[in-house]
Amino acid sequence: MTALAAAPAPARTGTTIALTVIAGTVMIPLDVTVVAVALARLAEETGASLPVIQWVSTGYTLALATVIPAAAWAIARYGARSVFLTAIAVFTIGSALVATAWDAPSLIGFRILQGLGGGFVMPAAMTLALRSAPPAERGRVMSLLGLPILVGPVLGPPLGGWLLDSLSWRWIFLVNLPIGLVALWLGRRNLPVLPGDRAARLDRTGLLLLAPAMALLVLGTSLAEGSLVEARVLLPIGVGLVLLAAFARHALRHTAPLLKVRLLGLRATGGGALLMVLFAGAYFSTLVLVPLYFQVARGESATTTGLLMVPQAVLAGISIQVAGRLIDRVPPVRVIATGITLAVVGYGGFALQLAGEAPYTTLVPFLALGTTGAGATMLPTITQATRDLDDVDIPSGSTIINVLNQLATSVTTAAVTVVLASTGSMRDAFWLPLAMMTAALVVALTVLGPRGVRAPGTPR
Repeated sequence: MTALAAAPAPARTGTTIALTVIAGTVMIPLDVTVVAVALARLAEETGASLPVIQWVSTGYTLALATVIPAAAWAIARYGARSVFLTAIAVFTIGSALVATAWDAPSLIGFRILQGLGGGFVMPAAMTLALRSAPPAERGRVMSLLGLPILVGPVLGPPLGGWLLDSLSWRWIFLVNLPIGLVALWLGRRNLPVLPGDRAARLDRTGLLLLAPAMALLVLGTSLAEGSLVEARVLLPIGVGLVLLAAFARHALRHTAPLLKVRLLGLRATGGGALLMVLFAGAYFSTLVLVPLYFQVARGESATTTGLLMVPQAVLAGISIQVAGRLIDRVPPVRVIATGITLAVVGYGGFALQLAGEAPYTTLVPFLALGTTGAGATMLPTITQATRDLDDVDIPSGSTIINVLNQLATSVTTAAVTVVLASTGSMRDAFWLPLAMMTAALVVALTVLGPRGVRAPGTPR
């Protein structure tokens, strides 16, 4: 992981580094949602059944989940810049190969290669962004980094729909090539060289426990369709949970664990991680339900569905910037709790209208309010959870949050899909994410309250 990072980079501001990192991270969430709208077309053109072509998404997610646990060690050994650039290169090459796929197996195989690169991108990006600014200014820097995470999944459907309707499914992956090349050029030019420690040793036992645990948990939840109580679902989830518990026990006893689980004992880090599990799992599951409602219940095309979601992307982007700057100046719990409240009101108001064919003039504003709240919640929470970590602990802290978010998103998405399949009610499916958001508000007020977590800029 050194060849791509050989050229030294000049000193840059935190804003420049964050904007440079965005050029690469934007591909990851955008790619997932763009592919989601193309599965039916992929099945048709490759001649594969829908369960087989579903592995285009499942295989990617499994690969991504499997390699995320190794990110902290890779960053510590090779440096965040080297890991980031190498991961972007692998993802871009994988995108080019997927675009040339000749059948379903080759398509799935190249998607797995994409996932292997994608798993390292966000932990490395977060490490670069967090270490580029002092703790009191990390909210502003992280607000920039959050744009692709929240806005990318919303813009994916309209982009995917337009590419499918106007060009070909291959362009869904070809659009990553110019983005990836620009990201590599900017990265080599702007990202600081953060020296790695070649003496950093890989915790092989931890990796052999956590990597398969992640893969099995994601696999089990992805196999859930009409019920969670099936052997093919419960077996991998059960084994995954056992391995996850074994990893936690091992990490607490090991002197140099794969991930420093002890960081979760810090009130801000542990509380922020718990809040993110609840809120991120809830939010990303709504990004599955909303397009389904517009396309299945209301009969809209993928392009129209995406356009209906554009106001969400715009307001989410604005709220991320405002909230990211506010948490550097006021007690973070005020910003986070306000954001969660807006999200609950927005998605609650949307869900209550799903019994009948409510007009878009009332549905879309509530959705926009929900994503505005999400923008004011997720990145401020990540910032607060990692703000006071020492530089040496940032790779572990950022990777732990990415691991937990991946698991929470997979489990909650599977759960709402099962509820929707078993009840046939879109409104019933929304109650789970709404309950999780409400629980996140309780965590914010109790664990991250002003008595529990210090305000930015005060002595440790």
